[in-house]
Amino acid sequence: MDAHLRARALIDAAHVDDPQLTPDGRPAELVYADRMEAWTVRVAAEPTPLLRLAARCQHLERWLVPRTSYPDGKAGYLNWRRSLYTKQAERARALLLDAGVSAADSAEATTWVSKTGLKTNPGTQALEDAACLVFLENEIGSFAAQHASYPREKFIEILRKTWRKMSPRAQKLALALDLPPAIAALVRDALGPAH
Repeated sequence: MDAHLRARALIDAAHVDDPQLTPDGRPAELVYADRMEAWTVRVAAEPTPLLRLAARCQHLERWLVPRTSYPDGKAGYLNWRRSLYTKQAERARALLLDAGVSAADSAEATTWVSKTGLKTNPGTQALEDAACLVFLENEIGSFAAQHASYPREKFIEILRKTWRKMSPRAQKLALALDLPPAIAALVRDALGPAH
């Protein structure tokens, strides 16, 4: 078996252990990996097999480090996110190496998964674009429901931050999403009349 196929099998085996299931009974992180890979193929100039594997590692074993393991508030949230980037990247490297992917390719994938070089590294940017598009297409509704106490302006600011993270290509794809009316209105307000 090819090293990339072995790596994919190892990554997906890790995802299958996610205790959170989607309504159709699939492990949530496996569903997320499928969505990440699908969007990465659409946003990347060259969606190589290695980049596709890295996309599948975006939330690799994220459930092992729950948000509640860090303090409440913005600083706690940011520390949690940074720790996840490192843990997910190192776990991705280990799985890729175990599968026989070269050390150089494993290191490159680690760079992308760890969010190193955002806006300057095409692989890192492709994964960020995909993550933003998955959020907008699949997660923003449940995020809004979980944070119903947030004022409208806070949602608009979150959308503006998300928009700034994306490449022009990803922004164009985002504008074509079929969003629920309430979410679409928030996006319009966040982007202003130019969009």
